[in-house]
Amino acid sequence: MHNLHKHMIALLSIIMIVSSCKHDPIDGSANPDYQLKKNIQAVSPDGTESYYILPAQTDLSAIPQDPKNPLSWEKVELGKMLFFETGIALDANHPSAIGTYSCGTCHVPSAGFLPGSLQGFADGGIGFGINGEGRTISPIYNEDEVDVQGNRPLSVLNVAYVSNTSWNGQFGGNNVNQGTESVWDDKESTEVNHLGYHGLESQNIEGMHVHRMMMNETIADTLGYKLYYDRAFPNRNTDERYNIETSALAISAYLRTLMTNDAPFQEWLRGDKNAMTEEQKQGAMLFFGEAQCFFCHNSPALQSNEFHALGVNGIYQSPESIGTSKNDNRNLGRGGFTQNVADYYKFQVPQLYNLKNAGFYFHGSSKRSIKEVIEYKSNAEPENPDVPRSQISDRFQRVNLSEVEIENLTDFIENGLYDEKIERYVPDFVLSGNCYPNNDPMSKVHLGCE
Repeated sequence: MHNLHKHMIALLSIIMIVSSCKHDPIDGSANPDYQLKKNIQAVSPDGTESYYILPAQTDLSAIPQDPKNPLSWEKVELGKMLFFETGIALDANHPSAIGTYSCGTCHVPSAGFLPGSLQGFADGGIGFGINGEGRTISPIYNEDEVDVQGNRPLSVLNVAYVSNTSWNGQFGGNNVNQGTESVWDDKESTEVNHLGYHGLESQNIEGMHVHRMMMNETIADTLGYKLYYDRAFPNRNTDERYNIETSALAISAYLRTLMTNDAPFQEWLRGDKNAMTEEQKQGAMLFFGEAQCFFCHNSPALQSNEFHALGVNGIYQSPESIGTSKNDNRNLGRGGFTQNVADYYKFQVPQLYNLKNAGFYFHGSSKRSIKEVIEYKSNAEPENPDVPRSQISDRFQRVNLSEVEIENLTDFIENGLYDEKIERYVPDFVLSGNCYPNNDPMSKVHLGCE
């Protein structure tokens, strides 16, 4: 009996041990890294998590590019300086504003290459602040003279994955714009599509005109860039080498290298399972799972070349806005370009990296934090009374996330997708010797140039 009792105790102990382990499957599925990997593989277009790995900025051959503007380091080097060069802002509406702004004025690196303020102010703006939030309208400019956008500018990070740029995708004769040729001439800005470039190159060519910049051989020589153009465009005749088009192509080459490949999520994808916190991993599992973010944010840049109406407010509905109104064609999104009523109020799906310090979100800057964006999408209640319910995307569905889930998803997007070394893409100087990205007196003080 004594031995039988001992055997029964031993058997019970084994049963208890086995029972206590029943929630720890031997396939590893209780491991958050394993679960996240499975979530990603289930929705990845090629069935692998490596699909979402961004190329190294040094691997030009791996970066998506326009065949008419093949990448070279000479172009990238030139474009890197021109993007921040205030010395080419030579067509300002007032003489005192000449040479005071650059592309970087409205695409501030520390703000995720976005404006730090509600709207982007180029010509006609003054000041900078810390992340561009101190930019305001110059007192010598009337509202109709300021170069200001009716929609919030998009980030240029990971823009190599955007086939047709702008919130309405109007730029570029490729991809989603094939078949829209009949409307290209209806707007002066989209005539550039006839040149046959992709979206980024097309928008930058048009953008240099719109944002009142200039380039010719004399300017290139005066500022010290002539040799840079010679190296970047050796196959162009000299009478076609120093101009707006080549400047835009160089800037586009530079922008295509802006990869956020040092973000924790990118490091996790490359094998460092300690790169993200447990909360960020839980947020990532939601992103690629229950929260259904991946439905729209599905490229390696976590964007897509799709257009959806979410019914958010436009910039014109903010009392702080200038230079826009309810009748601004840009409020119609994709439909303002295609002139197709079915496309009204649909806007392109943006990339999600380095948004933590942006300050304003959605095309109309209607949200002031990433958490607010997630709550808005979770509740799926359109806020803009000017957008008919019939236009709202079928993808805009209530998700019912808990407060903890919202916090984890916010943490993933804010911090898991944040590349803290983004300043590596900023030049040490521009050849004009000017302050950059702004060169007006107030900005010089804010930026420590004086």
